Amino acid sequence: MAMTKSITRKPEPTYTVAELFPPQGQWTDQEYLSLNTNRLIELSDGNLEVLEMPTPFHQLVVVRLITALYTFVTQHRLGHVLVAPLRVRLWPGRFREPDLVFMSAAHADRITSKYWGVPDLAVEVISLDDPDRDRIAKKAEYAQAGIPEYWILDPEEKTLEVYLLPAEEEEYQLSQTLGIHDSLASAQLPGFELILAELFAEE
Repeated sequence: MAMTKSITRKPEPTYTVAELFPPQGQWTDQEYLSLNTNRLIELSDGNLEVLEMPTPFHQLVVVRLITALYTFVTQHRLGHVLVAPLRVRLWPGRFREPDLVFMSAAHADRITSKYWGVPDLAVEVISLDDPDRDRIAKKAEYAQAGIPEYWILDPEEKTLEVYLLPAEEEEYQLSQTLGIHDSLASAQLPGFELILAELFAEE
């Protein structure tokens, strides 16, 4: 008797589920905010942008930084500091998920239960998959939104760049480029100091 050869078919995505959501280019703020997911997803001009998962060292740098900042901000009652996932609304139709954000007590009214408004400080740890995203695209957007201070951390080069937004300006000015032997000070957080050798330690 002839044997019947079975054919194994590769599972297909559930396209009908995708059809329940708006197509790219047509997402609204409300539809974006209704998403319930543990993935980092940003909204840009009606398009969803799904971010890559960070590396363990990326996360380690963020944990060290949030520990130092949270301790300082809390002790001095300066405001609030949180890490991603946290939706930050730069303007209607534009949401980003910075690695870390600080909101001063003076601007606490910008905090809602669904997202934060424009913070006083945004921090990004560069992702290896798309470094230009943090250095070019997000830097321009954060300046346009009026975030007065922006830090870019490079875990590969072990550097930290501090950008400040001058009054009435639309572009950041590079204030400091710090290496592993330097210490960080912040215009938004006077008195805060961080030794970069501790921040970028491999162990």
